[in-house]
Amino acid sequence: MRLGIGHVPEGRRIFGRLTVRDNLFLGAFTRKDREGIRRDQEHVFKLFPRVKERLDQIGGTLSGGEQQMLAIGRGLMSRPRVLLLDEPSLGLAPILVDQIFDIIRDINQEGTTILLIEQNAAKALAVANRGYVLETGRIVKEGPTSTLLESPDVQKAYLGI
Repeated sequence: MRLGIGHVPEGRRIFGRLTVRDNLFLGAFTRKDREGIRRDQEHVFKLFPRVKERLDQIGGTLSGGEQQMLAIGRGLMSRPRVLLLDEPSLGLAPILVDQIFDIIRDINQEGTTILLIEQNAAKALAVANRGYVLETGRIVKEGPTSTLLESPDVQKAYLGI
């Protein structure tokens, strides 16, 4: 966190026995700037109004989509230069997947670099600038997303085209 790297792990990994508020503040635990923390919390609320509505609720009682919003919000509270997102769509309803990916795009457009690990190749390539295709831990194809989207191999193996 001190190096400017935020992480949103696969499976959300929120602190289920803590409140939403406490989960958010854990994302900022290395920071001392109270006013900056307050501003960043408001920014999280702007991105995820549902998180604000649930501030005093125990994190483990949130729906899967709400937990994912909280996990991303917690990751943003460290004010990262790079945000690692591991499978943010895992287990979410399709409508929530669309919302999460719209927000990921917004976060990137605000200046945060995103490293996205995602099985939903179509969604990932729709928000990414550059992509890497891995097979058994090895990069087998890489390039701008436009190039990957036009690749017959990628289309057949990952996009169902």
